[in-house]
Amino acid sequence: MFGFMVVVSLCLAQEGGDEKKASSTTIDTHRSHEMVRPEDVKWGPASPKLPPGAQFAVLLGDPSKPGAPYVFRARLPDGYSVAPHWHPMDENVTVISGVFRVGLGEKFDEHALRDLPAGSYAMLPNGLPHYNRIIGETVLQFHGIGPYDINYVNPADDPSKKPISR
Repeated sequence: MFGFMVVVSLCLAQEGGDEKKASSTTIDTHRSHEMVRPEDVKWGPASPKLPPGAQFAVLLGDPSKPGAPYVFRARLPDGYSVAPHWHPMDENVTVISGVFRVGLGEKFDEHALRDLPAGSYAMLPNGLPHYNRIIGETVLQFHGIGPYDINYVNPADDPSKKPISR
């Protein structure tokens, strides 16, 4: 009986030691949890590389930082559209509300758009040309590893390259 108690005690001591060791090596004490309620989302202007009318809210990280995770939302008005473009990273999109219509290819084709209603998810691989149109006010959530960027198939479609009208 004494031998059994010694073995149990050693096992329990070992478990506690492993637990302590695991927790000290797996917990990043410089990070904290993130929770954002809908009413706490702070909307601001979108990237100048997107057509006017979009609003962005960064929920986590910095989308422009290489190698860092990010989460941001875009609020887009009814009829909003982005010309054919591609990204240098995989684009992960979740439709929070509204309808995100997506088409694939280097030319905008209204008939090729596929409707993604609220609750849908899409992953568009890096380098894949695509375009979109929005039905109703729509909120999209994007996540991935930075840097997030957009490159237009036709550079003339890039709003950041157009002269500012007064």
